[in-house]
Amino acid sequence: MTNSPITNRIGAVFIHVTDMPKAIQWYSELLGLPIHSDSHEGTIYSLQMEGGSDLLLDSNRREHTSYMTKTQLFFETKSLSESYQFVKEKGIEIVTEIEVHENISFFTFKDPDGNILMICEDKRKL
Repeated sequence: MTNSPITNRIGAVFIHVTDMPKAIQWYSELLGLPIHSDSHEGTIYSLQMEGGSDLLLDSNRREHTSYMTKTQLFFETKSLSESYQFVKEKGIEIVTEIEVHENISFFTFKDPDGNILMICEDKRKL
């Protein structure tokens, strides 16, 4: 067993949507959650779930068809640069380099079966 900088926890699960306002309404009503205005440039909407992982409604797939349509979840980390180096040193195929946004930074990589996974650092949780 190695010391991994990747947190042993799923941070969020993505649900790809085509109509964000409709999806927000539908999932909020289904889960009995209030609707809030906080989203990532209108393309990601986070539903805070009990017990840990968030549910992310994602309308980005047309913009990032090479990887976002296949990314279904992300793992959390407190150090994205350490996690990136850790994955790279293991010889794992990196799909996208580190993307930095206001509060979130991430990169994607492939597992042995070609599934695309994401590692994400949320500056609001540090």
